[in-house]
Amino acid sequence: MKIPENDIYDFLKASHLPIIIYGMGNGADKIIEELDRCGIPVSGIAASDDFVRGQSFHGSRVRKISDFEQEFGDFIIIVAFGTSLPDVMTHIFALSEQHIVLAADVPVYGDNIWNKGFYEENKENIEKAYALFADEKSKQVYENILNYKLSGQLHFLRSAYSDKEEVFNKILKLNSNESYLDLGAYRGDTIDEFLHYTSRSYQHITALEPDRKTFAKLKAHVNDMTNIKLFRMGIWSEDRDMSFEESLGRGSSIKSGAKNDLAVTKIDTLYAVRKLTYLKMDVEGSERQALIGGINTLRRDKPKLNIAAYHRSEDIFSLPLLIHSIEPNYKLYLRQHPYIPAWDLNVYAIPK
Repeated sequence: MKIPENDIYDFLKASHLPIIIYGMGNGADKIIEELDRCGIPVSGIAASDDFVRGQSFHGSRVRKISDFEQEFGDFIIIVAFGTSLPDVMTHIFALSEQHIVLAADVPVYGDNIWNKGFYEENKENIEKAYALFADEKSKQVYENILNYKLSGQLHFLRSAYSDKEEVFNKILKLNSNESYLDLGAYRGDTIDEFLHYTSRSYQHITALEPDRKTFAKLKAHVNDMTNIKLFRMGIWSEDRDMSFEESLGRGSSIKSGAKNDLAVTKIDTLYAVRKLTYLKMDVEGSERQALIGGINTLRRDKPKLNIAAYHRSEDIFSLPLLIHSIEPNYKLYLRQHPYIPAWDLNVYAIPK
């Protein structure tokens, strides 16, 4: 693998251009915190034209990109929000033709930041995970995403993109007899995806969604379906109650000290009797614990796997290594679907 010698923070330190944070929210908070730790000043906060309403963020008035063009002429833009919307992504790539545009990789959960130190600390496991992937495309995706995470450069991220048609048609190859477990079912979008690729024929579906309001929408969405069980629960490595933070759907997560209690369960409990053939997991940073709670099922049934690998900085290498340690007879694949930053990065696995 060819990895850059310098990271995004080295580049920003060496640059004499003003740095503009594009976006507001948790991701921007984390980026600004890391820049401050590195002694890198921020010159302003920008938002899309429709979102600029005279508000302030981190003590700076939020302004339009065009305002900074008038003030500075040239500057560096750091994208600090996530999007998979084609028109928004097109806008960002268009901006990168006019200015230096970077997308700093900060974790959705956890404190590890992708920089040279993190790479060097985990280099051995990063290389072990690289060796596990079953095809050249996965290795190219892995290398491109590592380069992106270190440098923040969008061309590495864009080079890793592929659509989901290839995954479902050439890797997962779902059939009409699947027993499907959807962990993090949200409002039913991934159930719809499953139905699309099985022509609405299946054996059974079990779906978990912990957020109360989202679960109600999920329940209404699948109201007319048969052979489906829904649980407003979380997934973990054991059966218990845990603290849970409800954040209107996709941001909801198991979190120490949160005000709400949530029952969590194990894959092995859900499938103590029933056979599992296809597992999709997007559980807001709990993927590792969820896999540990499914060791017996994975070894017994060897279901096809569709596992989110972007919530924590270490997921890109730690999850493939964990899956391999649980069941070595898996062929592992890695695909990055269009998103800025490197969200919707998934590990796929099929039994050999």
